[in-house]
Amino acid sequence: MDNLSFHDGNIFNLINSRSKDPTYDVDQRMQIHSSLVRRLDQEHEFEGHKGCVNALAWNSKGSLLISGSDDSKVNIWDYSSRKLLYSVDTAHAANIFCTKFVPETSDELFVSGAGDAEVKLFNLSRLRSRADDDNAITPSASYHCHTRRVKKLAVEPGNPNVVWSASEDGTLRQHDFRESTTCPPTGSAHHECRSVLLDLRNGAKRALADPPKQILSLKSCDISATRPHLLLVGGSDTFARLYDRRMLPPLSSSRKKMPPPPCVNYFCPMHLSERGRTNLHLTHVTFSPNGEEVLLSYSGEHVYLMDVNNGIGTMQYTTGDVANLFSFSNILHDIESPPQVSTTPQNGFHRNTNAATVKKCAELVEIAKRSLEEGSDVFYAIEAANEVLDAHSNDIKSALRHECLCTRAALLLKRKWKNDAHMAARDCQNARRIDASSFKAHYYMSEALQQLGKCKEALDFATAAQHLNPSDADIVAKMESIKRDLQAAGAEKNEETEGGTAKVLSLSDILYRSEANSDSSHDMSRSERDESDYDEELELDIQTSLSDDEGQDPDSNSMRGSLNLRIHRVGDDKPMENTVDNTSSETASSSQNDRTSYQPEGAIDMKRRYVGHCNVGTDIKQASFLGRRGEYIASGSDDGKWFIWEKQTGRLMKVLTGDEAVVNCIQCHPFDSVVATSGIDNTIKIWSPIAAVPSNVSGGSAGPAPANVVELMEINQQKLSRNRENPLSVELLQRFRMQEFADGNFHPFECTQS
Repeated sequence: MDNLSFHDGNIFNLINSRSKDPTYDVDQRMQIHSSLVRRLDQEHEFEGHKGCVNALAWNSKGSLLISGSDDSKVNIWDYSSRKLLYSVDTAHAANIFCTKFVPETSDELFVSGAGDAEVKLFNLSRLRSRADDDNAITPSASYHCHTRRVKKLAVEPGNPNVVWSASEDGTLRQHDFRESTTCPPTGSAHHECRSVLLDLRNGAKRALADPPKQILSLKSCDISATRPHLLLVGGSDTFARLYDRRMLPPLSSSRKKMPPPPCVNYFCPMHLSERGRTNLHLTHVTFSPNGEEVLLSYSGEHVYLMDVNNGIGTMQYTTGDVANLFSFSNILHDIESPPQVSTTPQNGFHRNTNAATVKKCAELVEIAKRSLEEGSDVFYAIEAANEVLDAHSNDIKSALRHECLCTRAALLLKRKWKNDAHMAARDCQNARRIDASSFKAHYYMSEALQQLGKCKEALDFATAAQHLNPSDADIVAKMESIKRDLQAAGAEKNEETEGGTAKVLSLSDILYRSEANSDSSHDMSRSERDESDYDEELELDIQTSLSDDEGQDPDSNSMRGSLNLRIHRVGDDKPMENTVDNTSSETASSSQNDRTSYQPEGAIDMKRRYVGHCNVGTDIKQASFLGRRGEYIASGSDDGKWFIWEKQTGRLMKVLTGDEAVVNCIQCHPFDSVVATSGIDNTIKIWSPIAAVPSNVSGGSAGPAPANVVELMEINQQKLSRNRENPLSVELLQRFRMQEFADGNFHPFECTQS
């Protein structure tokens, strides 16, 4: 859609307005502008690490960039000279996953967190009196209180005394530099660190309606820059959690598990809130620059935007709302007395809309409809519909909005990317709210439900569509297709019933169960571990020491281990109830009671979705807001590219090649039109708007050819679906894939399993 205009205005007009009214807002709007995004190209490459670069962060002034790597070094780069200032040997025993400057310390202090479960504080002044080749310094503070990998650090603007660390052990800890500067090693006689701010070792939820029971292995956290009391965390389930630090209980020890504290809000796209058995989880969560929105990046999924302040509005949903999304309630009444299609905008009054805008929207809808008829350029036709619905929904009449919703639903069903059917169902229900007698809305809803495997509901909508238009041949064929699917599903169910076959769990389910009861819960009794398992019984013998916490020789950095996995399926001659002893039976009963007494919370639904990239290979992949206004969204990808979207419409702005294999980290400069990226490569790439010719989506020396962009995204979508839906997917390989032997010891390939 190269002919579409951009919503951030003309940059020349902004420049002129700055000369007349030099406001701070103009500078913010010019930092990451569409005309600059279209000229982004690789300007420089920092070389100095000897391993994957897993962490990037700018200092508050933008004069320094700090990076952490698999080589256990933290490098500090000078932005103006593009040179390496310091390379600090941290002595971490495993890969560094996070590092940050401590605010208000003149950039003298920085912290690092790593796969050895340690958090360390360093003072750069200790390096300045040493020789150039002596880069090992003793940390000013060392915290050993985590039991699993530390994946993310957070600092509070203006606070030089405290840092927060999120770990896969299910805890978020608060380290105050004014207190003890070190803590004893785990397991020592005096190990009693009272630093647990969030205890989420019983915090993971399989679905919105389920009580939290499993370990929430934390992958990311962030503190709002505008309201520092707000804390956002994400981990091994699909729900991001927002906490108010002022309402949390006092710091505690990790010796006794605590129930998870209540959070201010859950964030999760509605269509992901009921998928408790998949291996979807969050890899990154972050606040927008103004603190009003949050961005969630999922492994095996897309990037989603949420509204922080819409907790009691239309964006909040409960478990019942998920079922209502596919509901056919009161539809016969609606058909018998169809309401008139309103020409009044949703806010209740007419707006003085620009005639040119309305005309442009009508043209875009026609472009989308023509693409649907011809079956070509489906991706760009969806973007045309997004432009109308996401940027100008209140500028157009309801009739045109209804037509665009139905057209976009049909295009999504034709494209069939991951969760496109769910998005189409949303559009169809919104179209029904405008016109309850819409044939298209009911027909496409039946198609969406059929693709989702909800054939009974699909038949209801198809019947209604036939009632609305009995002469339409397509709906007759659709009803026959749905009936065949229903018959096939019924036959398959009968075969399973007659055969007495027990339900088989996928390998990803098994790994999720194993992770939920891993080394961080060794102090639990057998009955406690059984209580946190799923309801289905499965005999599982798994022994592994390949995780960072287990199997590590304390006298070396090497990793040793073996994997033994035996799965015993419960057969006809061994009914499931006979495999459960009295203790586990009581546990199952207790579990059922817990589920009955649990009062499900609500969650905030998605505001927008950003698609095209692939996130399945790493657990450190970031999605970030670009610029101080956060008008653009960027994410790394497993194909070595990084993607930029317009936040307002989800329109794909740019695809750039940032790595030979995987781009993980994306950090925008605090003030300049500059972005730093890193990934599997040992280098850090600096991007700025230096391209001689602007280009949309692709083109230039650092991007794929325009004709290959949609093909590239198609491959990424196939990877997303294949990785999470195939029981024998690469999930096991990600967890246990090993790099080449070195000195007779195993070395985990953290860049792809991290």
